[in-house]
Amino acid sequence: MKNTILYILCFSFIGTFAQKTVSETSRIATSEMKSAERKMNMVVNPNTQNYDVTYHKLEFTVDPANYFISGKITTTYTALANMTTLTFDLSSPLVVSSVKINNVAVFSFSQNTSELVITLPTTQISGTQAIVEVTYSGAPPQNGFFAFTSTTHGTAATPVIYTLSEPFGARDWWPCKQDLNDKINSIDVYITAPLRYVSVSNGVEQAAVINGTQKTTHFSHNYPIPAYLICMAVTNYDVYTQLPSAATPTVTYRIVNYIYPETNSPSVQNQLAQTPLILDYFSTLFETYPYSNEKYGHAQFGWGGGMEHTTVSFMVNFDRDLIAHEMAHQWFGDKITCGTWKDIWLNEGFATYLASLVIEHFDGQTAFIADKTSMINEITSSTGGAVYLTDTEATSVNRIFSWRLTYNKGAMVLNMLRFKLGDAIFFQGIKNYLADVNLAYKYAITSDLQTHLEAVYESRLTEFFNDWIYKQGYPIYNITVQNTTPGQARITVSQTTSHTSVPFFKMPVPIRLTGAGTLTQDVVVNNIVNGEQFNITVPFAVTGVQFDPKKDIISKSSTATLVTSDFNFDQSIQIYPNPSSNALSIDLPEGIEIESATFYTVLGQKIMETTSQRTWDISSFASGIHFLSVKTNKGTKQFKIIKE
Repeated sequence: MKNTILYILCFSFIGTFAQKTVSETSRIATSEMKSAERKMNMVVNPNTQNYDVTYHKLEFTVDPANYFISGKITTTYTALANMTTLTFDLSSPLVVSSVKINNVAVFSFSQNTSELVITLPTTQISGTQAIVEVTYSGAPPQNGFFAFTSTTHGTAATPVIYTLSEPFGARDWWPCKQDLNDKINSIDVYITAPLRYVSVSNGVEQAAVINGTQKTTHFSHNYPIPAYLICMAVTNYDVYTQLPSAATPTVTYRIVNYIYPETNSPSVQNQLAQTPLILDYFSTLFETYPYSNEKYGHAQFGWGGGMEHTTVSFMVNFDRDLIAHEMAHQWFGDKITCGTWKDIWLNEGFATYLASLVIEHFDGQTAFIADKTSMINEITSSTGGAVYLTDTEATSVNRIFSWRLTYNKGAMVLNMLRFKLGDAIFFQGIKNYLADVNLAYKYAITSDLQTHLEAVYESRLTEFFNDWIYKQGYPIYNITVQNTTPGQARITVSQTTSHTSVPFFKMPVPIRLTGAGTLTQDVVVNNIVNGEQFNITVPFAVTGVQFDPKKDIISKSSTATLVTSDFNFDQSIQIYPNPSSNALSIDLPEGIEIESATFYTVLGQKIMETTSQRTWDISSFASGIHFLSVKTNKGTKQFKIIKE
């Protein structure tokens, strides 16, 4: 009966959130950048590249009332080259008291500002495995990064400890290999804390062993995980467990929520009722939840947003947008992690867009369009900025977690790919990306996503990725529409751009034509040159025009105008591109047919004559000015052309 009630609540309360249309991406981004106001001096540590971590046993002892941690980290690793030293990332306020290699004490080790350097007893040969045990303790650095936080919650000021390591903070609370090239195959986490507290970490709780006034809680996580996604939280949590959606009865994992007691209420549980529904939606749209052998869930913490720790997202509250965003990361960011911080949009752009898809799925098109409008307005609040980061930008936490570029522009670029490719191709390409054994539970860079989309699209997307991912700015369109012959209209698409890095964006352009009463026709024209004209069939006289009615393109200040002057034969026939070095084409309204076309030099010498063809090869023409005379069934028109 309890399970049935949960299912009813899930379906009953989804409508409660239908009024929400504007994404809370700013708050999420602010949380995930963790208010680091300075550039972080953190790049891949070259001293940690000579080994591969395969397993961690992490044993932590904490008391939420005290800003202090002691721990023992046992690491199994494989040498990737002959090694004489072993280096871990570790901040200097944490003091190492002992080191063992293969259970034998090592006395030659040292610490600098950000490293623990262990001198191995003998040279370790490439390809061999070893186990190192590091015992340490101390008060983690308070450097404005807040990777390890001891604070309080509620009116009773109950102590709480939580961690938040993305992107560079894991070294502030445990010795690790902190970069984006080595996921740990599996971990076991043991958290010892005062008996009255509940401990949280990745994976499935295996046991909670009481020893006097202390309790040691063991979690096991058996999927590959990067160091920055390993987490810990300890306080007097209430534990609220949910079952997956009734729509997926074969799923056996549980949704485990760790909630502050003062927050736990029927209204919060009603908010959490969204979780199984969104899990089911994402699993249907892409693939089964990537950690379905373990758990999903949330742990409440004190930061102003959320963090996608594998199998347990840390959350300030349980707003639907936040639930959807952090959950989406389990696929995009956790299962497949960005290979460099320059590719962070593969984490955050996807999570932002999936939260927007939740709006589309549960609230409908009007709410979805409003959400996209909000993102476009933020993106175009500045004229420049690329989705992909430079090397310098990748050392700035503020730039990595840019609300405008990484989150919103990344999300809208995905929307434009979906619009350009169509739903079937786009979603199949994403499914293939997630299923790629070379990427799954590993790392990906932007070109990996491009490759999978191109494979299904069966065409190159290089220009799109160059313009929208690697370069800057957006197009500003000027659309004009003119009724020509009855049942025909001509659309002219002109474009300027906001940034010089892209002189022209080739894009399908959505336009809505309206007529008397409620007559409407949506058309998409594939705009590949500036000033391009399109003659289309419209079963009514066009009385109005709207650019991008569903907000599928990043653009600002674009205009769409109906030209009401009478149809002019001379203006209705256009040559493009002009100038040209190779091919020349003519654009004609429907009902006008070419009878002949003749090319002349400036001296009047005939160069070429054709009959009904509409495209000509002029590559053999001499460079300079030439003339073209086109005879049609409606009259003759002369053109001046320039051969480049």
